[in-house]
Amino acid sequence: MDDDKVFKALSDSSRRTLLDLLCAENGQTLGQLCENLEMARQSVTQHLGLLEAANLISTVKRGREKRHYINPVPLHDVYVRWVQKFEVQRLGLLHDLKTELEGNTQ
Repeated sequence: MDDDKVFKALSDSSRRTLLDLLCAENGQTLGQLCENLEMARQSVTQHLGLLEAANLISTVKRGREKRHYINPVPLHDVYVRWVQKFEVQRLGLLHDLKTELEGNTQ
């Protein structure tokens, strides 16, 4: 996984919106995605290209149609590497604080 490409792709709100749209309805065409965005078709195409380069989406051609599908694996990898380890520590601290405040010694 190329973390830099994933973080760069996620750094733009338009690309995050595209991912949200695909999460809500996977397998949309460029035209369907453009219907929900206030930007030029060419801009959407460029954003989709960056998402595909980061492996966050994949495309499948069916005849003249090109459908876009979200790939959750890089997001899961980022979660495991960058979020989960901090979440576990935070939850452990909150559990310890709760236990201490409630006077439980279990």
